[in-house]
This record gives sequence, structure tokens and C-alpha cells, in this order.
Amino acid sequence: MKILLLGEYSNVHNTLANGLRRFGQKVTVASNGDFWKDYPRDIDLSRTPGPLGGASLLSRVYCQLPFWRGFDIVQIINPLFLELRAKRLFPIYRYLRRHNKHVVLCAMGMDYYWVNECVTNKPLRYSDFNIGDELREDECALKEREDWIGTDKQHLNQYIANDCDGIVAGLYEYYVCYHNNFAEKTSYIPLPIDSLPAGDMTTITPHRTPLKVFIGISKGRSQYKGTDIMLRAAEALQEKYPDKIELMKAEGVPFSEYEQMINDADILLDQLYSYTPSMNTLLAMSKGIVCVGGGEPENYEIIGEKTLRPIINVQPTYESVYEELEKLILHPEIIDDLKHQSISYVSRHHDYQNVAMQYMKFYSRLK
Repeated sequence: MKILLLGEYSNVHNTLANGLRRFGQKVTVASNGDFWKDYPRDIDLSRTPGPLGGASLLSRVYCQLPFWRGFDIVQIINPLFLELRAKRLFPIYRYLRRHNKHVVLCAMGMDYYWVNECVTNKPLRYSDFNIGDELREDECALKEREDWIGTDKQHLNQYIANDCDGIVAGLYEYYVCYHNNFAEKTSYIPLPIDSLPAGDMTTITPHRTPLKVFIGISKGRSQYKGTDIMLRAAEALQEKYPDKIELMKAEGVPFSEYEQMINDADILLDQLYSYTPSMNTLLAMSKGIVCVGGGEPENYEIIGEKTLRPIINVQPTYESVYEELEKLILHPEIIDDLKHQSISYVSRHHDYQNVAMQYMKFYSRLK
């Protein structure tokens, strides 16, 4: 198959492309590298800063369009698959639809259906937008609601979701929100990770004292993602157990630097409001790093995992994070087993070649 992957989210498309190429597929990745994370791509679609950045990118995209024809699959990472206004993306999407065989929409992050379902129907006990029946009112949550509900972004998302051939969700949460609206065309496929070979535990670093706890901080989104709560809990425990815990923080660093920093960690704090591990979490787990974050029962159910439970699941509260992290600090003997489970979990469910095979089966079913 000839496949065009448009846009990037946390290295999903680049990793998927590498997996698909292993099976002889001809794949092109065109993206902005997910902004400052700067993931690899074949065609750079970064938007230059300044008032003319949009016009410049639009011009480059229109020059590319003749080469974005004749693909078996065009997969877009998000309704906003380019750094352009939603109204600019309508004609580009229609062109891609008209000149290619199939178009697939990814449910991998922020979009209308994710926002609207969490705000209205609330299918999840907690999310980026609700805690139970109560809506979150932090600045980022309010901004995303304003951006996606009753705007051009909503209309673009609805148009693409209704028009495309298939929708792939990469997390349980996104699957639930899209399946409620597009049951027949929505499928769940795990996120792809270029991980250690299955069963290879040779790179695991045994637990040590002090335990090294890593947290990545997204500038301006700390409260929205729950990093503020996780950081406060870790700092309190570091003060209480100064000889048993060392806190490592990364803020706004490129992916290559982030990966180097995380390699030395024992524990990762990530995704307080998530049911499932994200790409960065899975990457850490593939290295034998224990995740404290999203590991709800639904996460294991959707992938059919019956035995492994590597993730230290926490509820979206300071007390839950503090309690679970303190257990690890006081009982480090359980960490080595969790490290082994983490590698096995990623190898079993998220290996990029196995995930690529699932995508190829999904593509072959499109009509």
C-alpha cells in the first residue's frame, strides 16, 4: 500500500510509519514534528513564527498537494492536521478526499468529540474536562471548550468524522467518545512503541536508593494535565524522605533530550486525568520505568490483558498520588517486578510492528 500520514502527535505517525515499512508498505510522513518535540518526518510542515507564518505554510502545502494524490490511505492525526485555521483546512481535506482512495481520521488528542462528550454526556468518571458530574473550570479546560464547541473547529471535525472512511482511536477514552457517535466506523488500535524485543529484560536497572522519580511539565498546561498535583505530592515526599527519593523535572525540552533524561529514572509521574498510558508513558515503560498515572480497569479490558498490572493507578487527587507514591518509596522491593511487567506489557500490546499489522488489517477492511 501507498500511505500518507499527515500530522504528528507524540511520535505516533513516525513510529507507525517505521512499523508499516517493515512490511513493505510505502509510507510518507508529513508533519511539523509535533511542534517543539521535533519528531522525525519525511516532509517538514513546520509553521514559521510571525504574521506571515500561516501564509507561508499554506503556500508550501498547496505546492505539495499535487504530490499528495494517488495514495491508498491518507491518515490525518487530528482534524487540525496542519498548523492552519480550520476554515483553511476544509478545501485541503476535500482535495485529499477527492484524489485518494481512503481517508482515515485519528482520535489521538484534543478535538470536538473528546471535548463535547466529556462536557455533555460524561462517559468517563473523570477526564480533562470533568470530575464526575462536575465540569472542570481551570483555564486550559475552559479555553479548549471555547475553541472546539460552536466554532469552525467543531464544524471541521464533524465534517471529517462523518465523511471519512474510518476512525482510529489510540486511547480507551477517545474510543469511548467516538464510538458513542460513530460505532460502525470507529476502531481502537493501541499506540505504537519502538520498544525492546519481547522478553528482553537485560537493560533493566535494579531499584536503588534514592529512587529517581521523573516528571515532565508542559508549560502552561500543568493544572490541566494534573502535573501540578503530582509535582506537589512528589515534592512533599521528597521533603519527608530526602534520602529515599530524588525528583527529576523536565520542562519544554525536545524529545531527544527528554528521552535522555528519562532513561535514568525508576518512576514516572504522568497523566493524572487519564485512564490509559500515553506515548511518553509507554516509552518509559518499555525501558523498565514504573508509571504512576492512568491504569484504570478499562485500560486492561480493551486490550484483553488478564495478568499484567504494571501501572500504579491513581485517582485525580493529591491524596491518591501521595499515598501510592509513598507505598513505592517505603516498599521498593516491589519495583523490580513492576519494571519487568512494564516491559512485558509494552512488548505484548504496543510493539510497533504488531500495531502496524493491526493498522494494515484495519486499512484492508475499508470500503
